[in-house]
Amino acid sequence: MITRTIPAVQAKAPQEPRSAPAGDWQRQLREAIRQPRDLLAAVGLDARWLAGAQLGHEAFEVRVPHAFMARMRHADPNDPLLRQVLPLAAEGEPVTGFVSDPLEEADHTPAAGLIHKYAARVLMITSGACAINCRYCFRRHFPYAEHTPSRAQWYDTLDYLRGDDTLREAILSGGDPLLSSDARLAWLAQALGEIPHLKRLRLHTRLPVVIPDRVDDALLEWLAASRLQKVMVLHINHPAEIDAAVVQACARLKSAGVTLLNQSVLLKGVNDAATTLAALSERLFEAGVLPYYLHVLDPVAGASHFDVPDERARLLVEALRAELPGFLLPRLVREVPGKPAKTPL
Repeated sequence: MITRTIPAVQAKAPQEPRSAPAGDWQRQLREAIRQPRDLLAAVGLDARWLAGAQLGHEAFEVRVPHAFMARMRHADPNDPLLRQVLPLAAEGEPVTGFVSDPLEEADHTPAAGLIHKYAARVLMITSGACAINCRYCFRRHFPYAEHTPSRAQWYDTLDYLRGDDTLREAILSGGDPLLSSDARLAWLAQALGEIPHLKRLRLHTRLPVVIPDRVDDALLEWLAASRLQKVMVLHINHPAEIDAAVVQACARLKSAGVTLLNQSVLLKGVNDAATTLAALSERLFEAGVLPYYLHVLDPVAGASHFDVPDERARLLVEALRAELPGFLLPRLVREVPGKPAKTPL
């Protein structure tokens, strides 16, 4: 992380316009399943699952949009999409090495909502919430209440970026940055585009996957208008997540000049089979998305039941190497606190 005294900068970003009326994706977000009992009923699982689901929910609440839930197999507790979002009693069991801040992000927050760990790029917490709560999320314990910047704090963040000419890339993350309004995101993209040394705008999001209608005209308009190169990193773990609506959303993003990449997390019982990972890479490429990273699980408290041993992870990637062309092979990595980049396995 670069540390320096940043000189005061007088120029301020343009005034943020008012938010537009809520659209269909926002209605879908409001109607997302938020209780274990409702999730079990929707997928056809009986009441014996409820006690464990309720315990997990109390630690990290359920949130599942109907558009994502509709892709699950009915009455199948082993469905790979359901496993990603179904809370379990096991989440409350302490496991050595699994901690609340596995990436030690608290040590790299020079300002509210700003994480600066790597050279030439900074990550901005643009939203403190997600459209879907994945049970393995490495930020499930992140103190978002302390890192959801006010308007004044965003101005300070922009001054920080203006004052460090080594920066080339701004990364919008969260939570999910696309939960912010398009008016707010358009304002922020414009402000970032006016910083001359920035070259790229990257967004890490799951919304085009879990609520594909989020890719609407307003989103495409401000993306297309930015002078910055746009990269969107989606998060898809299983080929069954990619339906026709997701394919259409990806096509619309590409039409706005967005480069689409995907990162997955290797999850026990979800995608820890070479056939599944190969099918995922093929399906991603058909949708215009290039496989990017395959992360081993970050050791966050509550997610140990998803862990896949490193040796098995390496064997899976070797099997993929024999099956796929090189451009469809995601890089197997781990994020190690204090390292200057992702660590290949």
